[in-house]
Amino acid sequence: MIGRIFADRSRLAATRRADRLGAVVIAVVQAAVAAAGWLVDPVWLAVAVAAQLLLGGLAAVYVIGPMKHELGLARYAMPSAAGIAATLFGRLLPPGLSLLLVPLVAVLLWAVTYLELRIERGTGGRTIHDLLMMAIVFSATAGLVTLFGPRAWPTPMIVVGVIGLPVAMRSAEARGVLGVEAVGQALLHVLAMVQVGVGAALLNVPPTVLAGLVGLTFYAWAGAVDAIRGEATGRSVAIEYGSLLLIGLVVGLLMFRP
Repeated sequence: MIGRIFADRSRLAATRRADRLGAVVIAVVQAAVAAAGWLVDPVWLAVAVAAQLLLGGLAAVYVIGPMKHELGLARYAMPSAAGIAATLFGRLLPPGLSLLLVPLVAVLLWAVTYLELRIERGTGGRTIHDLLMMAIVFSATAGLVTLFGPRAWPTPMIVVGVIGLPVAMRSAEARGVLGVEAVGQALLHVLAMVQVGVGAALLNVPPTVLAGLVGLTFYAWAGAVDAIRGEATGRSVAIEYGSLLLIGLVVGLLMFRP
């Protein structure tokens, strides 16, 4: 019996080491693909995005592993969403600087997958997980608005909604909401993000400020739902998280240049 216990522990430790190694390898390849996407024409950017979908799928299948109903489905989309966001955001940076940041991008992409493993094993990471989801939304929004141009709305905001939907659904699942209710909360979440993005586009605010407002909306909406589920009063939630959004809008208006 004792020998079997130690053997099980050894196999579990070996599996965890293999998970970490797989996550590192895929993250490094994703970072390399993202760096290539920063330097190519928009036509080849689509190829880089498709490659991120493929690599994210490999991370979901090989590293995250079999589906667990109590954890939801959206977690399998997180590596792909992070890779796409990194590919889009890097195009905003000067070529020389962006290439220096490739190792940091690899670390962040690895962190997205590894945090999903930590959450699966019940070892925490909820706060940094929320921040990473906000970073994904911000990066994707900034990259898309810059790529399409601020006057091309609503096209970039529609694509932001498509990319943001699985991230919003992952946010709902992290709160313990599953199934149809998770989809409903995610749709409302995305609707709030897109509304703020369209409003900022109409004000002609800079793309990075617009992306910051959308990211702030994502974080504030998720926090408000968490507070309400924790039996906070609707008034206190509206004051606390509505003020965050108001501050963001004021900053955007102050930076507005017609």
